[in-house]
Amino acid sequence: MNVAKTSPGEFIRQVRVEAGKVVWPTGKETWVTAVMVFILTSILAIFFFAVDSAFAAIVQFLLGLLK
Repeated sequence: MNVAKTSPGEFIRQVRVEAGKVVWPTGKETWVTAVMVFILTSILAIFFFAVDSAFAAIVQFLLGLLK
């Protein structure tokens, strides 16, 4: 396996060229994405809380049958 050697100066130049290609999101895109993440996280938290509560109730019921 032959790996090409790159000088530190050439590496920095390549990094700058690649960094210049980055397209940053606008403020509005960032805000909308953050709100969507918050909403979906909240919905999932409520869902998993409900499922966990249901399983806990089922387990409690089954354990009550053993008494």
